[in-house]
Amino acid sequence: MHELSLCQAIAGVVRPYAVDKHVVVVRVQVGALRQVVPDSLTFCWDLIREYESMPDAQLELEMVPAEVVCHTCGKQSLLASRWSVCCAVCDSADVMVLRGNEFQVTSMDVS
Repeated sequence: MHELSLCQAIAGVVRPYAVDKHVVVVRVQVGALRQVVPDSLTFCWDLIREYESMPDAQLELEMVPAEVVCHTCGKQSLLASRWSVCCAVCDSADVMVLRGNEFQVTSMDVS
């Protein structure tokens, strides 16, 4: 379960900006190709936030779908499966990923 180390990394990003502040919400973008289980990430966050002195901080996830552009047919498409990185139009594997690799803290609310 790498979600625990991901939550430690999230806390590491938040910590310098939250000194002497109460963290209310942390927002994170998670790309479909990142192989992150959202429920596991949320569960691990509940553990880490206590350890990191952010006991009330909620984790809000924005799931980003995987999108590719095909070098064969030139079309952009969303991936039908996270297990196959092929064009949804012509089934070619000659694609460039446009979105879906994200894993980043985008914002947080403090009081």
